Order: sequence, then structure tokens, then C-alpha cells
Amino acid sequence: MKSVLFALMIGVGASCSSPRLAEMPKINGVNFVAPPREVEEACMLSVRQINAGWVALTPYAFSRKAQPEIIHNQERQWWGEKPEGIRACIRYARTHGLKVMIKPHVWVQEQGWAGDFQLDSEEEWKRWETSYAQYIMEYARIAQSTDAEMLCIGTEYRQAVKHRPDFWTDLIRQVRAVYKGKLTYAANWDEYRSVQFWDDLDYIGIDAYFPISESTTPSVAELQDAWEKEVSRLESFAQKHGKHILFTEYGYRSVDKTAGKQWELPDSWNTKAPVNLTAQTHAYEALYRTFWHQSWFAGGFLWKWYDHYERAGGEDNDDYTPQRKPAEKVISQYYQQYQNGTKEQEKGGDN
Repeated sequence: MKSVLFALMIGVGASCSSPRLAEMPKINGVNFVAPPREVEEACMLSVRQINAGWVALTPYAFSRKAQPEIIHNQERQWWGEKPEGIRACIRYARTHGLKVMIKPHVWVQEQGWAGDFQLDSEEEWKRWETSYAQYIMEYARIAQSTDAEMLCIGTEYRQAVKHRPDFWTDLIRQVRAVYKGKLTYAANWDEYRSVQFWDDLDYIGIDAYFPISESTTPSVAELQDAWEKEVSRLESFAQKHGKHILFTEYGYRSVDKTAGKQWELPDSWNTKAPVNLTAQTHAYEALYRTFWHQSWFAGGFLWKWYDHYERAGGEDNDDYTPQRKPAEKVISQYYQQYQNGTKEQEKGGDN
């Protein structure tokens, strides 16, 4: 019995002493909204002015419900969603000293969210795999030719990830054959634990819309407390895989209950929600206080940032963008403080 207990103690000690993920410079980025029409280099200036060091560019594609073909690079698409716009925006980002992640995203007509996309037969799934791989490989080659620092191989494809795991592993091999930068996948907040190919990627990517509070205007302290359980899970998951966690998307609308079930909030396109700038500001502040000092946390890309700064956001706006709202100041402060990996004021303690 003593020998068994000793062996158990040794095992526990070994697991507790597993290598801690090293601190790294935080990825302080924005998800840049694709411009409908060609824009000029100055479109990236406001990104740099909030002390961001990264920008995520989204070449959207489309598919139809229960149909396998991926439609992309079409004449009627927005300029910023097509290869010419992606290449131009990368050049603009470089001019302002920004690093780049290319983040392909499929919008499913008649359904919207790619997470619910399903097909009925093996033959249809094979057609989808061929079509989707062509889409991703086009941007893998663009990422390589433009020296983009990171490529995301998919966004919130819950059912396709669940039912076609071997496809994703093979796709990663294909991408690595032509692209030498870092790779991630953007899992929905409730999907990341079921993804089977994290060990083949460089970062665990999560679109971090975790519902943590249904309060109308939660305090920063309340939100920090609400994060505790999720932080523990995320840290354990990062350590298990030996990969830093990257929030490929994170953000909050400037509305009541913004830290709750965001997908249930009134659609800003159709029904204007009650504007609540304080709730948005508190939600950002709590997220930064909770995550930005964690060694296993890589940083993230806020959702979302428009090219036309002077017309975006504003204090009567209920959308996600923090532009020209109080939350912008909070973002700018944290992006500056953590851009070198650890908080610049850390020697003197937290504020």
C-alpha cells in the first residue's frame, strides 16, 4: 500500500510541475471590417492609434443551406473580401507597422451561422471538402506571398469539425506545405473542447463570446468574479495541449446585458437595442483585467473595427465597434501596456 501511495504522490507531483506556458508578447489586434469599395492606405491609421499591433482580415465566402459548394471571389462581393482587397489591406497594414492574420469566414445563405451547416450524404461532404480546401488554399498562398504572420483555417464550423475531423487534419498538412506562418482555427466559445486537431495548430483559437452575466450594467468586479470558472477551464485546456489560447474574436456591443447571451440581443440592423456605453466599457475592462496578464493567454482580436473612423460607432451606436466610444480609451490603454508581453507597470503592481 505504501508503494502505491508513493507512486500516486510522484504522479501528482509530476502533473503539478508540468512546464508552464511561457509569457509571450500579447497579440493586440482588431478584426477589420472588409470595405465595400477600394480604400486608401490611411484606413489603417486609426488601428495604429489605439496601439494595436495586429489586424485580422476576412475574405468572406458563401454557401447555401445543405449545398456543398463554397462561393468566393465573386464580382459582386465587397472589394475588401476578395484577393485584391486582402492584398491591398495587407500592404496598408505594413505601412503602419501592423502584423496580419488572414481569417476566412463562410456565411451560409438561408441559415447564417456556419456552425449549423450540415450535409446529408458522404458524396456531398466530399464535394464540400474539395470546395472548402480550394478556398482555404487560395488564401494560404496569398498569406505566404504577402508574408502574413498568421492564417486561420476556419471559423465556427461546429458540425463540419465534429463530423469530418480527418479532413481538417489533412487540410492542415496541405496548408503547411505552402504556408510557413502560424496557424489557428476560430472555434465558437462552446465548441473549443470538442476540436480534435489543436495539437496540429500553433494556437487554440476561440471566438470568445462567453455568456458570463445577465445584468443590465454589471460592474467590473462582478464580471471578473463571473469569469473565474471559465478562466480555470481555459488554463487547464491550454496546459493540457501545451498551446497558448488566442481570442480570434472578442467584443461587446454597447447595449444592456452585453456580457450575457449576445446572440439573443436585439439585432442592431432591425431593432435598435438600448444603448449602454458603460456596460460595454466595463465588459472590456473586466476581460483585460482577467486575461491579459495570464502567461497562457496569447491575446486577441477585438470585434470589430471599421475603415471610416469618423463615421463609425459614436455614443448613440449600439453595434460592436468601440470606435468613438468610452471603451476605445480602455482598449488603447491595455493594448499599449501589454504590447511587449507583460504589463509595463507590472513592477509597481496593478492599477
